[in-house]
Amino acid sequence: MIAPVLLSSIEKYAPYLRLLPLEQKILPFAGSVDEKHTTKDAKAIAFNCVMVGGGTDGSLDLCARVCLVDEDEDIIFHTYVQPQSTVTDYRYEITGLTEEHLRNSKSHKEVQDKILEILYNGESARRLMSDSGKARLLVGHDLKHGLDCLRINYPGHLLRDTAKYRPLLKTNLVSHSLKYLTKTYLGYNIQTGEHDPYVDCVSVMRLYKRMRAQDHQVNGIGTPNSDSGFESQKAEELENMTPDELYQLSKSNYKCWCLDSKKAAGPVDF
Repeated sequence: MIAPVLLSSIEKYAPYLRLLPLEQKILPFAGSVDEKHTTKDAKAIAFNCVMVGGGTDGSLDLCARVCLVDEDEDIIFHTYVQPQSTVTDYRYEITGLTEEHLRNSKSHKEVQDKILEILYNGESARRLMSDSGKARLLVGHDLKHGLDCLRINYPGHLLRDTAKYRPLLKTNLVSHSLKYLTKTYLGYNIQTGEHDPYVDCVSVMRLYKRMRAQDHQVNGIGTPNSDSGFESQKAEELENMTPDELYQLSKSNYKCWCLDSKKAAGPVDF
């Protein structure tokens, strides 16, 4: 049986999420992973964490619900989390959570271990720094904040953060909200009331796949920390160059997501 809180949110967003029938698409909201359901070859997993408030003024973020979604937009892990401090503000208008939701929730350690199990994908911890290993990419928006709340450390080269990716930032390199990015690049609204972690996971996964599917020149771009071609030119030479010549000389200083496995990308259909 599908929990009512999850069922109602899925039905609400079904028109634009183009979901399969619910009984085929959604796992029970018990928080368990079905290994047969989990896509064994999935290279990327989307992550979202719903925060309630702690501290005297309710401003301390405490993770109370997590959701992980694969590249096919299927839920592979979804559970309530027992906050590590006393909740002073459930932020009900945004989270839709009450004390009752968290009464029998999973412990912080259980959730942490399960997420790492999914992400490691059978890979040993000492091989996580390798790009050729089995560990999965983690996709999300402001990933560091969510991971810090769960006290999870995951290698930076395996993170794909829509709040940090250069092409998705403002011109002053400040992040847009996920709500803005979804409306601008995907064409629909999210977070108009309660924030549904499944919907947010789907949005970041679609943003990632859209950026990954871009086809642009590979040689000379997208290499982390690559030196700009401007540094090898004298000032007077640069002043005499046309805008087109300057553009050809420039290099990006971030790793383009298009360099991720093309095999994992598959067709992008929104």
